[in-house]
Amino acid sequence: MKSLYLKFVIITISIMIVSGITSFLLSNAYYQVKLKPYNDQKNTNIALDIATFVGENPNTNLNAYLESIGNIGYHLYLINPNGQNKFFGSPFRDETLSDETIEQVLNGQIFHGMLHFSEGTFVTGFFANELTNTIGVPLTHNEQKYALFLRPDIELLFNEMRKLFAWMLLFAILLSIIMVVLSTKYLIKPITKLTKATKTLSNGEFDVTLDIKRHDELGELSQSFLDMVKKLEQTEDIRKEFISNVSHDIQSPLSNIKGYTNLLADETLSTEEKEKYISIINGEIQRLSTLTRQLLLLASLDRNEDIVKKEVFRLDIQLKELIKSYQWLIGEKGMMLGYSLSPTEIYGDPSLLYAVWDNLLTNAIKYNCAHGSIDITIEQKEKTVCILVKDTGIGLSETNAKRIFDRFYRVDTSRTRTIEGTGLGLSIVASIVKLHHGDLRVESDENQGSTFIVELPTQ
Repeated sequence: MKSLYLKFVIITISIMIVSGITSFLLSNAYYQVKLKPYNDQKNTNIALDIATFVGENPNTNLNAYLESIGNIGYHLYLINPNGQNKFFGSPFRDETLSDETIEQVLNGQIFHGMLHFSEGTFVTGFFANELTNTIGVPLTHNEQKYALFLRPDIELLFNEMRKLFAWMLLFAILLSIIMVVLSTKYLIKPITKLTKATKTLSNGEFDVTLDIKRHDELGELSQSFLDMVKKLEQTEDIRKEFISNVSHDIQSPLSNIKGYTNLLADETLSTEEKEKYISIINGEIQRLSTLTRQLLLLASLDRNEDIVKKEVFRLDIQLKELIKSYQWLIGEKGMMLGYSLSPTEIYGDPSLLYAVWDNLLTNAIKYNCAHGSIDITIEQKEKTVCILVKDTGIGLSETNAKRIFDRFYRVDTSRTRTIEGTGLGLSIVASIVKLHHGDLRVESDENQGSTFIVELPTQ
């Protein structure tokens, strides 16, 4: 398979060749249509001027006069009715001319050989040094009739110029090819580096560097590639952390269940101790069940399965039902809960959104301070509705606030280490809100509490 570099060079040179041929064809067509009639008329006027001058000056030495004209850049052919002829200036390449043409000019007609010369595509009469490619006019000198045939001596007039143009064309072609080869190498070099970097990345190595300092499309592509590598590395780190956390969160309760199951085999245990161990085992089983359920829900949300069943429902009624189910726990902890829930209809999945409010409220309870307060508010906007869950709990640092929605991420403080949880609740919240095309954010200060804001479209 040819490399992109070779393809680019071949295509560019092919374009140059095709463009050159096309330009040549168009130039010849322009000559045939426009320049040939103009050239014919111009040389006809010159020939008539010579004939007029000779006719008006019978004392002029005709041969000497025509010889001087030939020397300054013209081919001339003079013939009389007796067949006597003479050439002046440089010789013609082809001296063939029909007797009929000579007879017509001697009889007073003008021969437009330049105008009617061969019209082949690759033949421009401007350069054809042939007797048929001339202008023929009648000439009278001392009452003697002649036929004078004339054309410019292109080689004499433009010989040096033709060589100059030939060398210019040759140098232009050579320099163009060299520049195409060099410029193509410059253009393809970043792609070569990108290819090498891609192969490195495909081997699972994220230590990829690209010393490309361009500001064109290739530069943007290189920067986008580096951004992608960075995100892939972050994703890989998250994946490894996710596996590690899942393994830990599953292994820990399993170890506890195994340990306490072995203890239950001891026949010397009292009834009270057995009930205690069984209670611990049930708690660990419930913990595993919750973790498994949340992992399955996250997997479904990640695959964007058709699990969202939207319908119109009253959001305020749903939130009030949730609050009632936690009234006992809030009262038991000595907290205060206030809410401002105006009648609000929303189009969404009631069960999934219920999970959002449930996670936010349970977090507000778990991470609140003793005798703290919780406020739940609905704020209606033109096309969206905002649900605010505010607590007076331990709050979050700026670093923790940025990662709070990452899976298995838990704030590592002495206060949170004693609180049970999987670290998946807020990840589930973020995924559900995203599926509803909403926005989720948190405003928090350490030891000052947190406010979670969910903004959802009403339709």
